[in-house]
Amino acid sequence: MTSKYSFSGEQKEGVYQAIMQRRDIRAQFVPDPLSDEILDKILRAAHHAPSVGFMQPWNFIVVKDPAKKELVHQGFLAAHQESAEMFDEEKRAQYTGFKLEGIRESPVNLLITCDRARTGPVVIGRTVQPEMDLYSTVCAVQNLWLAARAEGIGVGWVSIIHEEVLREIFQLPDSVVVIAYLCIGHVSRFPEMPELEKAGWLPRLNLDELVFYEEWGKTKE
Repeated sequence: MTSKYSFSGEQKEGVYQAIMQRRDIRAQFVPDPLSDEILDKILRAAHHAPSVGFMQPWNFIVVKDPAKKELVHQGFLAAHQESAEMFDEEKRAQYTGFKLEGIRESPVNLLITCDRARTGPVVIGRTVQPEMDLYSTVCAVQNLWLAARAEGIGVGWVSIIHEEVLREIFQLPDSVVVIAYLCIGHVSRFPEMPELEKAGWLPRLNLDELVFYEEWGKTKE
């Protein structure tokens, strides 16, 4: 049964296409500038993410200054070297061969944060699960990512960097938590599949093995 509230066929296809063709972009950024109009549109999409208690805990720090980017890149390099030592020898060689960021190549970097004190100590939906504001901000990241893909804009998430490095660079107040550091810009192409999947780092899991019914481990009969 089709809901009377469903989108048209073309609209639905666009939503699913953005989801299925979203990629974590690292090596494909081109130097073309990102227009303020497009940046505003994808930030507006992020701002319309679901948020617990409607507290809208996110902030967006737009970074274009090459000097700031370089500081972040140095932080990435230090964390990247640390991370490489955590893998066994075979995996380490593969890991160090991956390009895992586009900090300097992308025209815009974006730091997304969560202000945990935004609406006071008691928030609807956080009374029992206080981490829900963090999850809300992650939803803002996903909204932005899908909107960017719909606009033909690439996004890459840089997670190999210590939070304290970003806190110092951007002078974050104590109540604010780092959620995501993103690289954003036009791309030469979107890879057909995630690069780690293509490289054989890990396979895509079978959905049927991940869906349970009524309790943990119970599959469809």
